[in-house]
Amino acid sequence: MNLQVFLLLAAALFAVGLYGALSQQSIVMVMMGLELMINGILVAGAAFWFHIAPGTADGQVLVLVAVTVMALEMAMGFAVVTALFRSRDVDVTDEAGDLRG
Repeated sequence: MNLQVFLLLAAALFAVGLYGALSQQSIVMVMMGLELMINGILVAGAAFWFHIAPGTADGQVLVLVAVTVMALEMAMGFAVVTALFRSRDVDVTDEAGDLRG
């Protein structure tokens, strides 16, 4: 497979994530859209890295570390959303914006 296929996949992931992040009001759906956008960026970065230096595994290790960090970030985000929902029954972004003090 060539670089253009991977860049097309990355652009599609980013576009779907952008649409999901901008069109939804649920906090969980916005977080899923952001996750798709980051995955699109990671696919493009890994494709470029493999295109530039196909013999090394540095890009794969970097993507693995980034995916691990993203999983931890999403777990913390879901924990905050769950705590927010349990304490104030808030599950959409409009209501969560009123919590600033």
